[in-house]
Amino acid sequence: MKLKVNGKAHELDIEPDMPLLWALRDELDIKGPKFGCGVAQCGACTVLLNGEPVRSCSYPVSAAAGQQVITIEGLAAKGKLHPVQQAWVEHQVPQCGYCQGGQMLAAVALLKKKPKPSDQDIDAAMTNICRCGTYARIRKAIHAVAAKGVRA
Repeated sequence: MKLKVNGKAHELDIEPDMPLLWALRDELDIKGPKFGCGVAQCGACTVLLNGEPVRSCSYPVSAAAGQQVITIEGLAAKGKLHPVQQAWVEHQVPQCGYCQGGQMLAAVALLKKKPKPSDQDIDAAMTNICRCGTYARIRKAIHAVAAKGVRA
């Protein structure tokens, strides 16, 4: 199976029904996507597949073959944080941090679709669960990126 993750091509000898999360974590040693619930509810495992957020814990790796997979590790470019990552730092969004990789990737996808999202847009798109309750800071960070006019 051929996977393109964070711009790098990989060839894996794995079962096609293996969840993408386990291919990333166990086979490619990419630890940004986290295991949370295992049923695509919490979003800790979120990755971008061709720019769209996908819950990798329940997404078969075979469906990702030949697609562009981006994890939190692939968001920064040339040693510079992505604008969403920078906003997360500036607004001190993370508390425990477990869900934040998935949260940032969901925010990137939202800002690509809606560069100036309303609170309602953010609420509709940001469906990942944060047990620490950092939702207000997440919203502030997303609005900060939008206010700078930076394309995510």
